[in-house]
Amino acid sequence: MQDIRKPMGINWIGLGTIVRREVSRMMRVPIQAFIAPWISALLFIFIFGFVVGGRIATIGGVRYLEFVLPGILMMNVVNAAFLQSSSAIYFSRFIKFVEEILVSPLSYWEMIAGSLSVVVLRASITGVGILVMGLFFGAVHIQSFPLFLFWVVSVSAVFGLLGIIVGLWSKSFEQLNMPVVFFLTPLSMVGGVFNTVEMLPTWLRWLAWSNPFFYFINGIRGAMIGVDETPPGLGEGLTLLMLAILSVTVWRMYAKGYGLRE
Repeated sequence: MQDIRKPMGINWIGLGTIVRREVSRMMRVPIQAFIAPWISALLFIFIFGFVVGGRIATIGGVRYLEFVLPGILMMNVVNAAFLQSSSAIYFSRFIKFVEEILVSPLSYWEMIAGSLSVVVLRASITGVGILVMGLFFGAVHIQSFPLFLFWVVSVSAVFGLLGIIVGLWSKSFEQLNMPVVFFLTPLSMVGGVFNTVEMLPTWLRWLAWSNPFFYFINGIRGAMIGVDETPPGLGEGLTLLMLAILSVTVWRMYAKGYGLRE
């Protein structure tokens, strides 16, 4: 599928301008962008991993703190990615800045790529900060660095695209925050952060297997400590499929001007 609205070739100057603008916007709110998720992660690590984990010998063959750290990291990566892209597109619509982007010599793919670049940057910085905290508790292990990068980047992109969709759909701040309250937080909390599938009652295990967050959390846990409860390649395949579907969806929304030309 080719965007015929713009000429062929990558507009590196325009793409770099989008990235610089979004990075500048992100760095103006460091407490919201980084400090808040780091504090939240530290509390989770201390209370659930250190305090509660001190009463649990092992889970999945590893220390409880080592088991929960990948899930805590993934929860914050998801939130950082979604909040970055959803707020960026919503506020660009709110202050009418999006109109300047639409008339610029940029293809829709370049607009999307510029937004996702900053999404991955913010999510990665958030994740690195949590890894540093985990080092102080002696809980950081990475068995496969390429696989670790795959999960951070791909999941950031998935929720960055989802954030763009929500940002284009939202008509108010309340609608913008609804997915976080009703979907992202509940699904991530029951996605296997604190337990294995085998710890659930048999009749409830289908909830884990039908929850996409389970595959994200399980995937990064496998990359970090080698504990993987899914068949090989299943999580990666589902993630790439979601990435492809959401990419085409966002491109179609841009091409049709959904939420952009009002």
